[in-house]
Amino acid sequence: MLKTRFPAFIAAVALCAVPSAALAYIGPGVGAGAIAAVLGVLGSIFLAIVAVIYYPIKRLMKGRKSKAAKTTDSGKPAA
Repeated sequence: MLKTRFPAFIAAVALCAVPSAALAYIGPGVGAGAIAAVLGVLGSIFLAIVAVIYYPIKRLMKGRKSKAAKTTDSGKPAA
């Protein structure tokens, strides 16, 4: 049973791998929309990564500024 299906499977894979002419036309509107969709997805992924990395750095910098302000502030008014 397996011996009869294997050549048919190989033939099906070989026929699917052969390229053929699509004879398709993509208009300028559809092409621009596809490019915009791809750029939108890539941009959102990039911004998500930047946001995940930026937030802890922002909190770290805010903590350093508040610590520096506490250490330099001695409670005396400036002369």
